[in-house]
Amino acid sequence: MPELAEVEHNRKVWDRGRGQKVLSVAVKNIRSPVWVRVRPANLISALTGKFLQDSETHGKQMLFQFGRDNWLAIHLGMTGRLSLQAADYRLQKHDQLALRQAKQSLVFSDQRRFGRLRLAQGADRPNWWTRLPPPILSAEFTKSWVADFCARRKRTPLKSLLLMQERFPGIGNWMADEILWRARLNPKIPAGTLSPALVAKLYRSIRGVTTAALRQIDENWSFPSNWLFSHRWEAGGHCPRCGSALTREKIGGRTTCWCPVCQAQQKTQI
Repeated sequence: MPELAEVEHNRKVWDRGRGQKVLSVAVKNIRSPVWVRVRPANLISALTGKFLQDSETHGKQMLFQFGRDNWLAIHLGMTGRLSLQAADYRLQKHDQLALRQAKQSLVFSDQRRFGRLRLAQGADRPNWWTRLPPPILSAEFTKSWVADFCARRKRTPLKSLLLMQERFPGIGNWMADEILWRARLNPKIPAGTLSPALVAKLYRSIRGVTTAALRQIDENWSFPSNWLFSHRWEAGGHCPRCGSALTREKIGGRTTCWCPVCQAQQKTQI
């Protein structure tokens, strides 16, 4: 599933159409679950003739502003993606939506149909968007914000904790593994057993991995060999830090990868 950095990359693809008018809207697969929150006819009426004014991301979601008071939110789900196609592009099998502009078409595709579209109208961003938790790189996402959640979810394994979108928007499976590997924290550790020093270490790793992932995907969509990401799915993969064989196991229903040496299960104090 696309995570925070991949979502930001997709936003930038459509953002190339900013300042240009939507001449027409083409839709497909309108009985798909992708359309469950919006009627295609309403979307066509709201966006046709409007200029793409602005865009932003929040975790795994994107919000595009058309004109002064039309807001299109997109969640990519597992296989969704945004692309830039020719102005006369014809929708293909897995395409859901195309916004045709003079020079290109902004296309949303979703093969497995777990993505979602949502339309809102009004001068301000929709309430459901403004009520989302603080983005990870915002000033509101603080060390105490993380510490408080660890205390509230004290029996939750760290891997499962990081996947909770109500506190860590945009963090998914691979980012959670990378964060814990860099912080040298075992993914099975209950959140409430972290000392204040380890909470601070976890917080720094969350911010650091997020910043670095955004930069890496923006540059070339690849990761250096000193990232866990580059080895986590290798057959017989080894830790890029110490060379030990990596461990893989399901935690909270998600396949998790870690180094049993660098991330030994420490004895910590609450």
